[in-house]
Amino acid sequence: MKTANKQKTIAKAVTLTGVGLHTGENVKMTFVPAKANHGFAFKRVDLEGEPIIEADANYVVNTQRGTNLEKNGVKIQTSEHVLAALVGMDIDNVLIELDAPEPPIMDGSSKYFVEALEKAGIVEQEEEREVYVVKDVISLKDDATGSEITVIPSEGYQVTTMVDFGTKVLGTQNATLEQLKDFKAEIANARTFSFLHELEMLLEHGLIKGGDLNNAIVYVDKEISDATMKKLEKAFNKKKLSVKPNGILDNLTLHQPNEAARHKLLDVIGDLALTGTRIQGKVIANKPGHYINTQFAKKLQKIIKIERRNKVPSYDLHQTPLMDVTQIMEMLPHRPPFLLVDKILELSDTHVVGVKNVTMNEPFFVGHFPGAPVMPGVLQVEAMAQTGGILVLSTVPDPENYLTFFMKIDKVKFKKQVVPGDTLIFKCDLISPIRRGICHMQAYAYANGKLVSEAELMAQIVKTKEA
Repeated sequence: MKTANKQKTIAKAVTLTGVGLHTGENVKMTFVPAKANHGFAFKRVDLEGEPIIEADANYVVNTQRGTNLEKNGVKIQTSEHVLAALVGMDIDNVLIELDAPEPPIMDGSSKYFVEALEKAGIVEQEEEREVYVVKDVISLKDDATGSEITVIPSEGYQVTTMVDFGTKVLGTQNATLEQLKDFKAEIANARTFSFLHELEMLLEHGLIKGGDLNNAIVYVDKEISDATMKKLEKAFNKKKLSVKPNGILDNLTLHQPNEAARHKLLDVIGDLALTGTRIQGKVIANKPGHYINTQFAKKLQKIIKIERRNKVPSYDLHQTPLMDVTQIMEMLPHRPPFLLVDKILELSDTHVVGVKNVTMNEPFFVGHFPGAPVMPGVLQVEAMAQTGGILVLSTVPDPENYLTFFMKIDKVKFKKQVVPGDTLIFKCDLISPIRRGICHMQAYAYANGKLVSEAELMAQIVKTKEA
């Protein structure tokens, strides 16, 4: 993970109205500014309690006719075009208020959402934006459909889509977005599309109530009978429909010859917004669809979560320490060979960072183990606790008159072996404020750029009798 420039939101609220493509319901949607680290979320203002559904891949429940979210029984349908507009306009934090379960389809693209966001104005926030930097190739393939998404390292966020529906009318198409700043000009106006055979099924089952020929491109991929044409004319409230030479129903003119591939790219951007984190990498999507897109978003989300948890802080070990070992001994009661912290690099009201240089001279290596020296895990926990002891003892004016005692150790995990020659870095963060000398903290130990152990620790300082 890395931070890159500031987070952004919109300057003021802005409202759009329209109908939902699949529900046919009139809907009012309002983009509302949101605080830093809020991310994207939908708010159903038409329901009791005005429940909120975060734009999170874990809430995806259905991808048959768009990316549909559900949380605690509350649904949002067809979220992808709105989310694509937000990412495409380089925005991080917005609340999307809806008085119906589905955003307005508008013209089937993200164009009108982009225009509304521009009208609202985009403003920087104080907090830095966190970006997931892709360092290794990550792939996901659906063997049943042949769909595959891969992300590879890149200097920015790039997306390439390749579509092949096995039909002559559409053929094979590609589209690429080299820079996010080109989203408005190159991708935003690419409209959703459907094949005639899909449209017939949707209409027959009443699943596309808000469609018309202004918000969906219809590719005629089969012979169309007079009876079917009459049904379509009735459904679209048109006196006369025709198939143009390019195989498109009625008189819609394509914005670009590869508009279908561009719309699939738009969908990929919207669906991958459900990771909740900006991505620095090149996404290559072959035959993308909402199912593979959202499954890939879930996979990325898990990888990002693991990296966040195992994130190794960067410290200059050559800098003059905040406290050397002599100063540490003025605060901690521990003494060699049981003093397991050599330096303190950082100390604040809520965290502390310490260092331990592990050498072959450690007495525990004599028996743990002969011929294969490994630092005992319990001593790693003790070293983290001593580092945390500095944090809690720094809250009293006379730390030399206190002893520190364990109260509880939870969620201990050992990831890597610690051996002679390793430099251990300990980072302890308060889970809750220190009260009555009780310190509850999350502690991590790192070595060689890896997390080696972690634990939740609770300790208490007690004044010595002599004091």
